[in-house]
Amino acid sequence: MIRPLDQEECKLILNQNYIGHLAYTHQNKPYVLPITYFYKGDKIICYSGDGHKIYALRQNNAVALEVSDIKSVTNWQSVVAHGSYQELEGSTAKSLLHEFSLGVKDVIMRKELRDLDFINEFSAKIDSDDIPIVFVINVEEMTGKMRRN
Repeated sequence: MIRPLDQEECKLILNQNYIGHLAYTHQNKPYVLPITYFYKGDKIICYSGDGHKIYALRQNNAVALEVSDIKSVTNWQSVVAHGSYQELEGSTAKSLLHEFSLGVKDVIMRKELRDLDFINEFSAKIDSDDIPIVFVINVEEMTGKMRRN
């Protein structure tokens, strides 16, 4: 049976995962790519190097993040969060990058029952003057569906 998810179920799926598919448009073409994220309330924290995605998001800040949890063809759940891109700078960006690193580490430890050595990479970025581009998706709407048989 396929059924819609309520808002609390959508939030739970976003909280329990850390990889989603970012959707945006550039010059009337849709783009979708995987991205690591951390969900915090009505914001989704992300980071990126400079490139096409950031250039496009600066031109058109409408964005969506899709997150799926698929066990099988008859056992899955999926959420789409629509919102707006907001780039952050300075101490706010550093603070959110730190929160991102701790949050993703916690999700991975809970979900995959393993510790992360590579998370130190984020600490180095936080302490550096050359931090990546940190942005949030300000969530305006969430929808989701699930299937269980």
